[in-house]
Amino acid sequence: MLPQKQAEEAIVSNFSETEHEGKEEEKATAEDQSMFNVKSFLWHGGSAWDAWFSCASNQVAQVLLTLPYSFSQLGMLSGIIFQIFYGLLGSWTAYLISVLYIEYRSRKEKENVSFKNHVIQWFEVLDGLLGPYWKAVGLAFNCTFLLFGSVIQLIACASNIYYINDRLDKRTWTYIFGACCATTVFIPSFHNYRIWSFLGLGMTTYTAWYLTIAALIHGQVDGVKHTAPAKLVLYFTGATNILYTFGGHAVTVEIMHAMWKPQKFKYIYLAATLYVFTLTLPSATSVYWAFGDELLDHSNAFSLLPKTRFRDAAVVLMLIHQFITFGFACTPLYFVWEKVIGMHDTRSICLRALARLPVVIPIWFLAIIFPFFGPINSAVGALLVSFTVYIIPALAHMLTYRKASARQVKRSFPSPPNSSYISQILLLVQFSCILYPTCPYCPPTIGPCPMLIYAVIMFEVTFTKLVSHPISFANFYNAKSVIFLV
Repeated sequence: MLPQKQAEEAIVSNFSETEHEGKEEEKATAEDQSMFNVKSFLWHGGSAWDAWFSCASNQVAQVLLTLPYSFSQLGMLSGIIFQIFYGLLGSWTAYLISVLYIEYRSRKEKENVSFKNHVIQWFEVLDGLLGPYWKAVGLAFNCTFLLFGSVIQLIACASNIYYINDRLDKRTWTYIFGACCATTVFIPSFHNYRIWSFLGLGMTTYTAWYLTIAALIHGQVDGVKHTAPAKLVLYFTGATNILYTFGGHAVTVEIMHAMWKPQKFKYIYLAATLYVFTLTLPSATSVYWAFGDELLDHSNAFSLLPKTRFRDAAVVLMLIHQFITFGFACTPLYFVWEKVIGMHDTRSICLRALARLPVVIPIWFLAIIFPFFGPINSAVGALLVSFTVYIIPALAHMLTYRKASARQVKRSFPSPPNSSYISQILLLVQFSCILYPTCPYCPPTIGPCPMLIYAVIMFEVTFTKLVSHPISFANFYNAKSVIFLV
């Protein structure tokens, strides 16, 4: 306990300069504000509570409406287990990302690098700790994930508003909401999402409990059936949608960097996940209990609930929340683009907004092309979230601290065990099933090939054991090890 406390005191001193700059900036801002300090209250965030609201608000958005659909594919028990498992595992890898951020920033501050006008991002952490190849991998996965995450929000806006006003088709609504969401270019950074994060979490809370109460009041439909899981492919498709629910790690570093005291981020993501459980579990279980297999043909829970003023209020609140989530997903892309064109340190909000517009236009275009977000959720979950959220952070942490000397100088957080490779194994199993592999020895009716899935598991176990225990290279393939793996 004492070494950990001493390490935390060390990290506090490492960030003293940053905190001092933050306080000076806050003081300078306060001098220009009214007596009630309204602008600071609404606009300038950086506390642990701000980070908690940002993490919780960003974690669950439109996917709240598709979780009952996932339950109809998985079944009640599997849906609950997958939510808890992915949520806790996601909190663990967010913790690993926090450790790596602290390590990277501490090293840079020892080199007298100032981040006063620079936002640290995940690919920069990978570059500083592991080199340019890891930077390229992190940049590719994160940017692609955030790109499609933004596209999903625009599609979802058009899908939801259609339940209130169907006089315009969904593609026209996508044009309209694309223009509205483009205004997020004027929000400089995650510091300025204070009021938006608070409101966004309130909106999802209302929607989740509306779904729960409305489903319970409605009761079970006549002849309701709960046959899931019926097909293996549907089972894993539903699992990837839940995986997407807890895949907000692409903005973890940016949220952490926006804090006045980043070392307080330790358990914030876990606390946010625990609150999200109180929204997702009751709503998904209640709607699935009420409608059962009917959800297989209705990916959006709003479509099965009767039209009332409470449902219309939930639709409007989700539309506003999707605007906020669009900003969360796009802001890291704005930062990357600003750094590419050399505008990242520009103080003028208008100039930065103008420079950011080329990021919004392709997102808008893709949202118009793809009219449905349900399959995109599953595809993004299988192909992008599995690597962005679980595999890359776990591997990066193991490689950064695989040497004893590196573990001894770890600064802020206690050293996690090497068992973090479990997440990679399970995610690659799911990844294999989603891609629906087949072989000439397996009939297509049985679903994914067990031989290929088993091969993926064995490869991943072998690889991660070698990475996490590099000293045992020479002895790893002895007879006992081979027997153990088989």
